[in-house]
Amino acid sequence: MLSKKVEKALNGQIRIEAESSQVYLSMASWAEVKGLEGISQFMYKHSDEERMHMLKLIKFVNERGGHATISDLKAPKTEFGTFQKMFQELYDHEIFVSKSINDLVHVTLEEKDYATHNFLQWYVAEQIEEEALARTILDKINLIGNDKGGLYLFDRDVQQITVESAASDTTE
Repeated sequence: MLSKKVEKALNGQIRIEAESSQVYLSMASWAEVKGLEGISQFMYKHSDEERMHMLKLIKFVNERGGHATISDLKAPKTEFGTFQKMFQELYDHEIFVSKSINDLVHVTLEEKDYATHNFLQWYVAEQIEEEALARTILDKINLIGNDKGGLYLFDRDVQQITVESAASDTTE
């Protein structure tokens, strides 16, 4: 059974994951309109992943005797200036999400809710990967600079960019 404090914190994270999905969906649409097909596909996929993170939390809250609430969402921005600025925003957003997950883990320890603490370890590991991926992409973008040919190749290849985190389980 979830304490009210843990339930409230989890519902806050549900909202963050939903808003993350919307932010990445807006980025995908922006990139698609700019003709950046690879980047848009990457962002659509990322949006779907964030939605799955939200759904996983909803199921967990409900299965543990709580009530997952679906709240209104803050509308994401629709203009990002350049693809470089957009990926910097993605990285900054992942840092924000990591902090939120860490705060949530802290609440579970305060409440001695070890089942939820254990459940959240997946999110902790996932955020390590998300941050590493965003950082890798930013590094590649910085190498490109303003080279249009480099942007073409980056847009084509971004869908294949993955990062194997040191925290991920390689036995899966």
